[in-house]
Amino acid sequence: MRHLNKLKKLGRPREDRKALIRNLAKSLIKHEKIITSDAKAKVLRSFIERLITKAKVDNISNRRLVFSRLGSKEAVKKVFEDLALRYKNRNGGYVRIYKLYNRRGDSALMSMIEFVEEKLEG
Repeated sequence: MRHLNKLKKLGRPREDRKALIRNLAKSLIKHEKIITSDAKAKVLRSFIERLITKAKVDNISNRRLVFSRLGSKEAVKKVFEDLALRYKNRNGGYVRIYKLYNRRGDSALMSMIEFVEEKLEG
């Protein structure tokens, strides 16, 4: 039985899945909008939302934790200096997923994942 095993495996071994999510997260942070399959977008949403929630409290331990998840200094800098400040008054729901079309080769549902625009006050 699959009790407490909610992680989608995406047809990959653990290390490959970890690298895939890390690279998708770095691309999303850099471009703020990416197109990927629906299953990958749903896994990426939970990963990114945890990172932004951690980044709201800017201290060295949270920076190290986010860096260990992302592996990119530029991405960590953008998460803490841009995204965390953008969503400081929001309690979650930092990204939005739009379903687009079925991919031609294997008919997989494609989705666009992007950050929700939040206006800064002040």
